[in-house]
Amino acid sequence: MNNIPSSYLDKIRAVYPNISFNHLDFIQDGMVNDVIVVNHEFVCRFAKKDWGKQVLSHEAKVLEVVQRYIDLPIPRFEYLEEGFVTYRYLKGEPLSRNTLLKLSKTAQTRVISQLATYHQQLHSIPAEVLAQAGVSSSDAKRTRENWLQLYKEVQETLFSHLWRHQQTWIDELFAPVVSGELDLSYTPVLIHGDLAVYHILFNPDSQSISGIIDFGVAGLGDPACDIATQLGNYGENIVQLMESDYPMLSNVINRSRFWVGTLELQWSLNGVKYNDVSLSLAHIGLAREVQLIGTLFSPKNS
Repeated sequence: MNNIPSSYLDKIRAVYPNISFNHLDFIQDGMVNDVIVVNHEFVCRFAKKDWGKQVLSHEAKVLEVVQRYIDLPIPRFEYLEEGFVTYRYLKGEPLSRNTLLKLSKTAQTRVISQLATYHQQLHSIPAEVLAQAGVSSSDAKRTRENWLQLYKEVQETLFSHLWRHQQTWIDELFAPVVSGELDLSYTPVLIHGDLAVYHILFNPDSQSISGIIDFGVAGLGDPACDIATQLGNYGENIVQLMESDYPMLSNVINRSRFWVGTLELQWSLNGVKYNDVSLSLAHIGLAREVQLIGTLFSPKNS
């Protein structure tokens, strides 16, 4: 416990006066929160900055709505004050692509159906419910102007570090946005905004998804953002299998194909701008199996 601030431990004791610190995991990797997992029983999150307090407050609003519409377990805040929340620990390991591919066909089908149903339920929460709860835009929300600005910054900042074939790939990725060929219009829905494999918990005993965590970036945005993350997580052959439980897939797939192509660029750009190698390396391990924008969509289960 030597490296855990005493103020954090004092706060936990104040909320849970009878608790014993038998096992503590102190996680400082996140950009928004420091996290302490107590006895594999409670998760305690502390906002690192003042703006992180606003993130926690907004996440509380989102979770209050989501828990009424989602079948999968999600965090339920037990205690909330400015800059500090606690909730029961959700057990599971990250649902990596390798983990999914090693499952039997029956188990794969079950897990993919769970993932698709989760997205369908999340993206179908009525707009009036979200408005009434005060849910605002996700930090992952992007406009055409945002994408064009990203392209400009990538050219100015990254191109000098890239080989010619990499520059060509980037030019080809952004060409449909520059020309206007790619339709970027959408109806805002509630998105998770950051559903990486480590936010999808998998139970190896039941061979099923055991929970979805970290809604800190959740808010109103383009559903293509969430599907793009799944393309990066698992590849298009797997994502296409979501279509039967996520019928809007064909409407978002082209925007998702573009979006997933920008993920490494966004993190690499930040890594160079802030001289932080860890940011540049954040998306090593993405699935590479993604079709070109405009490719005829033909789900494997149709």
